[in-house]
Amino acid sequence: MRIDKVVTAGVFSLDGKDYDVENNVWLIGDDERVVVIDAPHDAAPILEAIGDRRLEGILCTHGHNDHINAAVDLASATGAPIALHPADTMLWEVVHPGRAPEMRLAHGDVLSLGGAQLQVWHTPGHSPGGVCYHLAEAAVLFSGDTLFKGGPGATGRSHSSFPEIIESLRRLLMYMPPGTVVHTGHGESTTVGDESPHIEEWVKRGH
Repeated sequence: MRIDKVVTAGVFSLDGKDYDVENNVWLIGDDERVVVIDAPHDAAPILEAIGDRRLEGILCTHGHNDHINAAVDLASATGAPIALHPADTMLWEVVHPGRAPEMRLAHGDVLSLGGAQLQVWHTPGHSPGGVCYHLAEAAVLFSGDTLFKGGPGATGRSHSSFPEIIESLRRLLMYMPPGTVVHTGHGESTTVGDESPHIEEWVKRGH
């Protein structure tokens, strides 16, 4: 099994504002099959990274447009199902009206895809349906926009809650071993051990 990273660039739009962003796409698999975490902006570089492998799933960490706007194109090109937590349906429908994801995620689900076992953690706060994916066998967490190097994902926007993301992170980081590598939705990776001591600082800092 290997983990590959693709970075794509585009625009994140919410609450009538646009932001230029770069997004991380994570691919977990082997030489024959693979699963993709998030499909932002442009399907072409993701398809290039997949190569001739069979794509077994497109796993969305949440429903903001910059994490899902290439998901349908990627699914159409590969036949892979799209997975999303249903609490983010209202965000999904803004981008892809009339095209529902095939898989409805729930906390505790274990997805056997791409030769990996990925456990779903529902971590609301950045969005109501935000999730992280835990790959225990490799001691890796794919955190989407729930956790970054240096703090939690942004709140203070529509459908977000700072107290909720802090509660999600308390539960998540309490469970994960300190050596767990955190692969984020934007920017650099980090570890649970580097971030977990700072929760109270984040609370004082606020959103």
